Amino acid sequence: MSRLLHRDTVPPVPAAELTARSADGSRIHVELHGPEDGPAVVLAHGWTCNTRFWDAQIRDLAADHRVIAYDQRGHGLTPEPGPGGYSTNALADDLEAVLAATLAPGRRAVLAGHSMGGMTVMAAAARPGLREHAAAVLLCSTGSTRLAAEARVLPLRAGALRTRITTAVLGAKAPLGPVNPVSRKILKYATMGPGSAPDRVDACARIVHACPRRARVEWGHVLAELDLAAGVRELRVPTAVIAGTDDRLTPPVHARAIAAALPVGLGLTELAGMGHMTPVEAPEAVTAKIRELVTRYVATGTAAERKAATAEKEDVA
Repeated sequence: MSRLLHRDTVPPVPAAELTARSADGSRIHVELHGPEDGPAVVLAHGWTCNTRFWDAQIRDLAADHRVIAYDQRGHGLTPEPGPGGYSTNALADDLEAVLAATLAPGRRAVLAGHSMGGMTVMAAAARPGLREHAAAVLLCSTGSTRLAAEARVLPLRAGALRTRITTAVLGAKAPLGPVNPVSRKILKYATMGPGSAPDRVDACARIVHACPRRARVEWGHVLAELDLAAGVRELRVPTAVIAGTDDRLTPPVHARAIAAALPVGLGLTELAGMGHMTPVEAPEAVTAKIRELVTRYVATGTAAERKAATAEKEDVA
């Protein structure tokens, strides 16, 4: 039975919740899980998703990590922004706001972003907040540019026609409607590997269908015009990349290009048979990679920081 069923049908209960204020005043809903003094992990979800997308990672990591998950603007419990509030700059602003609200000055974390969450990290690559707080990064199933041109959701030959139709689909205003056998089949084809378990497909469908239509449409327009190639080159922290070999939304060509361009790349892991929803389709692999990054880049530093802080308090006393 998958990690998204049985006890996992009930969402993890956060240790605390807070609201971060972004640069334009937008309110960003943030969940804090696990021990406050544990090594920190920040999770940024993708287009049409919400914090529930990371439930498997939260359940596993919160036992001994401080897990910070937030709803991107317009998703989950984060309200839709006002006019002009949808852009890659806004994504970067929001991530900086979350880091500032949840991490003490100088405290570092592993940042993991899936799809648009990975794009968020790339958009914020040169921001002071990211450079202060990011010890390492995991980019899951994402791309930096040419999303519409490279997407293989439509069974058409690559070219101008497929790109044009894909762009229209990304910004389509039609409602998704209720989750049913037909919508689950469509979602599985478009976003998941052919061998994905029915319960995991259902979990993803319920998350995606819960996304407000305006947010889906507005962010779809942003993704269609995305160009974050410069952000990849500015991501000067150790960065690992994960991709599913059967990803139709952001095919592995994106992951390979990102991995090749990263200043401090840690390599690319391609998950055979997995689609776009890797944290749900292959939760153990994604969680293991986050733990590996924490162990290598955060845990030792965190212990040292705690020891120094304790010594300072003792000296004062």
